[in-house]
Amino acid sequence: MPLALRYPPDQRFDSFVAAPAGALAQLQALAERPGADWLFLAGAAKTGKTHLALALCAAAEQAGHRAAFLPLAAAAGRAGEALQTLDDHDVVALDGLEKIVGNRDDEVALFDFHNRARSRGASVLYTAQALPDELALALPDLRSRLQQCVRIALAPLDDDGRRAVLRDRAQRRGLVLEEAAIDWLLTRTDRDLGALVGLLDRLDRASLAAQRRVTVPFLRQVIETRS
Repeated sequence: MPLALRYPPDQRFDSFVAAPAGALAQLQALAERPGADWLFLAGAAKTGKTHLALALCAAAEQAGHRAAFLPLAAAAGRAGEALQTLDDHDVVALDGLEKIVGNRDDEVALFDFHNRARSRGASVLYTAQALPDELALALPDLRSRLQQCVRIALAPLDDDGRRAVLRDRAQRRGLVLEEAAIDWLLTRTDRDLGALVGLLDRLDRASLAAQRRVTVPFLRQVIETRS
């Protein structure tokens, strides 16, 4: 259940747009120095929590540490079993804490894991859609442990932030994306960032196949073909 994977190259600290002041430095420290201040990332859906969790693991592996990313949605109802497999990791990212909130057995397992990881000097990052004070936790002792983490709040991107993400992703793919094409995407398609990046992947493939720049007419052609 914990994922040992080659972390997606798009999901790194240097590709994250509009991070809160000091957040990336805190995450980098957590990746490089197990036992540094533990972090709790809070934000609404699709504000980049998973991006940063994966980036943390990639940075930790680059620093020579054993890292693991665990999506807690996959562990709901059996968190104890999943968390026990992480006891020999230096850096652990637990993504989507809200997925096990209210399940007392899962919360007890997480409380025990938290204490074990703290005692052996590991690094832990939690992510959730709300801060510990706002989660409907069944276990007060778990809430008190989570409240000891340094908190980082993520906000949704505005259109300037979405433009910056699209420019960055296009540049990393070697894709020429005109500004007019970005404006067209933001006004005529789903503004959800995940959907936009997925569409960019499709445009990249179509552009390579047609040997064409991504202009507004080309965008219309690709999207009409899809529909």
